[in-house]
Amino acid sequence: MPKVSSVSVPYATYLRVYEPLGAFPEPERTHWARYARRPDRPSYQDELHRSLAGLLPTPPIAVPVHESSDAFVLEVDGVICVCPWRTRLRGWQALDELTEELPAPVLDAVLPPVVRRQVAQDYERWLARNPDARPWIRTATWQVPLNWFVLVSDEERRYEKGTHEVPPMLRYRTPMVQARRRVARGLRALKDAVDEGPLIDGLVDVGRWLEEFHPRSLVELDYGGLVHILPAGALEDDHSAADVAEGIEALRHGDGATAGEAYGRLVERWRSVRDLRSAN
Repeated sequence: MPKVSSVSVPYATYLRVYEPLGAFPEPERTHWARYARRPDRPSYQDELHRSLAGLLPTPPIAVPVHESSDAFVLEVDGVICVCPWRTRLRGWQALDELTEELPAPVLDAVLPPVVRRQVAQDYERWLARNPDARPWIRTATWQVPLNWFVLVSDEERRYEKGTHEVPPMLRYRTPMVQARRRVARGLRALKDAVDEGPLIDGLVDVGRWLEEFHPRSLVELDYGGLVHILPAGALEDDHSAADVAEGIEALRHGDGATAGEAYGRLVERWRSVRDLRSAN
C-alpha cells in the first residue's frame, strides 16, 4: 500500500479525494464552508513545505502535535468539494510503514527510537478514540502506483508545460462513480487472467478506500513533485493511464500479446524514474 504521508519529499505523487460539503458532519461542515470562502487558502506546495519543515528540528517532529485544519478545495458543477489534509493522521500511518521500508541504521538516524516509540504510543491512544479515521490523501514516492491509473482515463488527463516561474503539471480528475466502476471492471479482467499479483492486491486496497467516501466525490491523481525530475518531453508523452486501460481491455478479450506490449511500455517508462531514484 502506498504511504499516506506527512513526511513528504519533493518527488511525491498523490491520490486525493474531494468530498462535497454535505458529506461532512457538523460542526466540520460549517468549518469547511467558511474555509472555502477564504481568499488565502494554502497551495499544494504550501502543504509540502510545512511537512518538510517538521523534519528540521532536533529531534525531528515526525508527526505534527495538532491535526491540520487546512484542506484543498474545488468547485465541481457548482458544488464545493473539500479534501482535508489530515496531516497528523497521514504522518502516523507513514511512520508505521517506514519501519518496513528503511534499514534499521538509516531509520534510527532519521528518527531515533525514542521518537518513534512516543509517536507509536500517541497514535495508539488516538486510534482508540477514532477507530474509523481515514485519510483523504494517499502518497507514493518516486512513482505513481499502477493501480492508481486504473481509476482514471486518458481523456481526463491534463498536462501543462509550465514556465520559468510555474512548474509543469500533470494530473487526472474523475468522478468517484467512474473511479469505482473502473476498479470493478479492472478487477474482473485481472482476476480472470491471473490468479493473484501486486496489481490485483493494490487495486483491491484502493477500491476499499474509495468505498469510504461520498459517491459524488471527485478523485484526483496528481504527479506532484515528479514533474520536477522528469524531462518535459517525458511528461508530455506520458500516457500511462491509456497504457493501463489498453492492457486491461486486452486481458478482457484474451489478447495476451497486446496486454504484454502495453505493460512493456509502462515498465520502460517507469524504469527511467527508478534509475533517477537510484542516482539520488
